Amino acid sequence: LREVKNKKNNMELESAKLIAAGIAVGFGAIGPGIGEGIIAGRALAAIGRNPEASNKIMPFMFATMAIAESTAIYALVVALLILFVF
Repeated sequence: LREVKNKKNNMELESAKLIAAGIAVGFGAIGPGIGEGIIAGRALAAIGRNPEASNKIMPFMFATMAIAESTAIYALVVALLILFVF
């Protein structure tokens, strides 16, 4: 009876870890996805208004998109920590 109870508790813990990791990645990807869309939209609008400035705008757009994407990578790292460390 004690062995069955321990298995059930272990299964509940593993389920909680999987759900927590999924939520961490899900919420961690929403923000950067929205942010990258806003960044690209504003940069393309600026290029549409002033095409000569595209050489100055594009590098900044890619740099800011990389910074926004790093937030999603942090969320992935947190999810991996939840799965494999805790």
